[in-house]
Amino acid sequence: MARQNLISTDEFCIHHNIEFSFIRNLCDFGLLETVTVEKIEFIKADQLERLERMLRLHRELDINVEGIDTIDHLLDRLHDLQTEVTSLKNRLRLYEDID
Repeated sequence: MARQNLISTDEFCIHHNIEFSFIRNLCDFGLLETVTVEKIEFIKADQLERLERMLRLHRELDINVEGIDTIDHLLDRLHDLQTEVTSLKNRLRLYEDID
């Protein structure tokens, strides 16, 4: 995997002033996946936005990892439902144009 698509967990923790245990807890709950290269743990760049959202929930709203897991699941479900609604609207529009 190309290293330009990876962010060191140490750098992330230093930049955001958090303990590594927060990252470890997210990994333990299956909310985050890290990659180890040459004994250094990295976060995939495509997970960065999601990780920062979870960090904001933890810091600003004082939500624990269990709560973050629940919120993340609900947000994923909401996204799926929005996608389904859009698809159904498009299908309905197809039938409305026939008349």
